[in-house]
Amino acid sequence: MSNEIAERIAKGLNTGKDQVNSVLQLFREGNTVPFIARYRKDFTKGLKDFEVFEIEKQLKQFEDLEKRKQTILKTIAEAEALDSDLKQKITSCWDEKELEDIYLPYKPKRKTKAEAARTLGLESLAKIIMSQTNQNIQESVAKFCKNGLSESAVIEGAKHIIAEWISERSFIRNKVRFQYQREALLESKVKKGKEVEGEKYRDYFKFSTLAKRIPSHRLLAILRAEKEKVLIVSLSIDKDEVMDFIKTKTLKGSGAASKLVSDACLDAFKRLIKPSIEAEIMSALKEKVDIEAIKVFSSNLRQLLMYPALGEKNILAIDPGFKTGCKMVCLDKQGNLKHNETIFPHPPQKKFLDSVNTINDLVSKYKIEAVAIGNGTASRETESLVKEARLSKSVEVFVVNENGASIYSASKLARTEFPNEDVTVRGSVSIGRRLMDPLAELVKIDAKSIGVGQYQHDVDQTQLKLELDHVVESCVNAVGVNVNTASPHLLKYIAGIGDTIAKNIVAYRKEKGDFKNIDELKKVARLGGKAFEQAAGFFRIKNGSNPLDDSAVHPENYKLVTHIARLKKMKVIDLIGVPDSLKGLSAEMLKLGQFAFEDLISDLSKPGLDPRKKVEHFEFDSSIQTIADLKVGMKISGIVENITNFGAFVNIGIKQKGLIHVSEMSDKFISNPHSFIALNDQVYAKIIAVDLPRNRVALSLKKNRV
Repeated sequence: MSNEIAERIAKGLNTGKDQVNSVLQLFREGNTVPFIARYRKDFTKGLKDFEVFEIEKQLKQFEDLEKRKQTILKTIAEAEALDSDLKQKITSCWDEKELEDIYLPYKPKRKTKAEAARTLGLESLAKIIMSQTNQNIQESVAKFCKNGLSESAVIEGAKHIIAEWISERSFIRNKVRFQYQREALLESKVKKGKEVEGEKYRDYFKFSTLAKRIPSHRLLAILRAEKEKVLIVSLSIDKDEVMDFIKTKTLKGSGAASKLVSDACLDAFKRLIKPSIEAEIMSALKEKVDIEAIKVFSSNLRQLLMYPALGEKNILAIDPGFKTGCKMVCLDKQGNLKHNETIFPHPPQKKFLDSVNTINDLVSKYKIEAVAIGNGTASRETESLVKEARLSKSVEVFVVNENGASIYSASKLARTEFPNEDVTVRGSVSIGRRLMDPLAELVKIDAKSIGVGQYQHDVDQTQLKLELDHVVESCVNAVGVNVNTASPHLLKYIAGIGDTIAKNIVAYRKEKGDFKNIDELKKVARLGGKAFEQAAGFFRIKNGSNPLDDSAVHPENYKLVTHIARLKKMKVIDLIGVPDSLKGLSAEMLKLGQFAFEDLISDLSKPGLDPRKKVEHFEFDSSIQTIADLKVGMKISGIVENITNFGAFVNIGIKQKGLIHVSEMSDKFISNPHSFIALNDQVYAKIIAVDLPRNRVALSLKKNRV
């Protein structure tokens, strides 16, 4: 069975069967996706992290399908209807929908019209009519007119049974399913009286498109409007073509019995097949667009989490505001809160000079190296205030995306970290820490609240969580974690760790002090041999007793590095970070696979390398303060803050975001915005439309725009 599953996974993902088999074996041995992707490349022939994750997902789907088969087999066997042919048909089925079609005739019936007719003893009559050989139907019907049953009731009951039989024929269901998949139109219309309430859905008040072609953002918008009771949504196909097929495969003549069977065919389609298949098709469409939307969200989240980190700096963080003032906090290089204060430089208080003096005093007292300003209300005005303070050139000023900071500030985690501070202080701390290390701070917030997706609350939440958890895990393990400073929330994403062990690591650290070497982690409660193997390569210990502990070299290769040092007649510490000292080595010499050899040389050459880029300073156009300052034809700088499958939203320094539609990204055709533009990209775009009433700004990157 596992061999067949490997074949199917390999075919579905267009991956080598040997590679899939290797991954499945590693999973059986208890290995995690990050560990396999990073430290077992020679087993998988270099499969990437996302490829290993896809294999894991496919495996889970096949395991769930196998469980469903066993449930079906058990149910049919208990009904004493399972024979060898049916058993073979079920066990050899690998399509979920086909499996349910096979099971349908044997599925325990609810209280249906057909079941009610059976309790009246009408199944025998239904068989007589269905055979279409008895020309004297009236005589047969009369025999069942007992216990007060009229002739019309008897005929109606028999037709209900026949309709159910027709609806359960898998080849008929497959034909109808195929027609819906190929040519169904998805249509929506506004509910009477909902025109004003549903104004934002105006594009869909009278809408029709081929269902299989509908973009994910459109279907998600339509389904949301349907949920809000603004739209009526339906599917339609050529009913005549379907009915011709059903009747051709069912009718055997033109007599009285065939006329009754013909009526049952129509009833089977309208009452049983159509609602069932339409629900199935809508579910499949929703599943498809969910996958697309989740893919967009995952891509955005990865780019956001891998945003450059400023590193360990003393930070002055400011959460701007008008009436309530600007909340300021001073953080040390480890992100610890040293001071908080509120200034009121903006209207209505306008204590501008006092605020400038306060900023200068704090910068001097706490040796501030960078200023982080949240990009919300009064952000531009606060940025101007800080510049008026004329800080030293060594103090850089950054505007930080504060999406989700308020979610964190009100969370249980924030209350635990800062039990004596209010939400405004916690929010400011989050803004400052985001500048220092976005990854370490953003993992504390529910990814759906970060604001980098499309309709993220409308998609399958289980699948969304699965994908986003993988993205976070992938990013955390790609960067590595300082085990002596990381929060439990960050540590839990390290391969093999999880929530409980992460808390145990922090508890051990508080009791015993900083970890001196990687082996000391083995003393942490519940961190056993397998968990240590999975996690060790992703931990970092700075200034510890072993310099390799601050690198991505896995402890399983420490002895090998010592051997290399002996070959080179050097100390291990002198070997690290000196690429020239590693020349002359080969995979064969060290008895390593080629992938493992290349990674080892890279890890030794650049120990503790952070794969994230350097932070780039950016300034918005100071002449643009509101949307009213924008004019068509102007060129303006901005930062990409969100990407959907229809375009990119750009922060241009004002409350409203500019949209670069996918059709305006390039003079060439772009089908996927992510292939052309990335989150946090700095762009220089032309304004092509300003809609003041709707607060919308359209931008273009096309070179041929006049």
